[in-house]
Amino acid sequence: MKTINTTKAPEALGPYSHATEVNGLVFTSGQIPLNLNGDIVSDDVKEQTTQVLENLKVVLDQAGSDMDSVIKATIFIADMNEFQNINEVYGKYFDHHQPARSCVEVARLPKDVKVEIEVIAKVK
Repeated sequence: MKTINTTKAPEALGPYSHATEVNGLVFTSGQIPLNLNGDIVSDDVKEQTTQVLENLKVVLDQAGSDMDSVIKATIFIADMNEFQNINEVYGKYFDHHQPARSCVEVARLPKDVKVEIEVIAKVK
């Protein structure tokens, strides 16, 4: 088992790593829309989703993977009414490669953000 951390993504909010690699698979921790300073990028759900996916890209890169290697994504959203807006941004990152995915509405997310995403990917 290998622990993955990168200085190109915001620091974890607790005692966990950005990702863990086991047997050629990368399991990311959920990413929320924080910039490198630890600030929420915006109140707009599309901008939040973009930041989350950009954070995931750098974590996957550090792990020797990429978005095209994502097998499964799990999206947690604060309001199912924002599903289409989140989907619009998500689709730009997974336009030709569409991994399996779950999307669930939750009661609350860290720092009261609107979206959190975690993925499982294979190492390239």
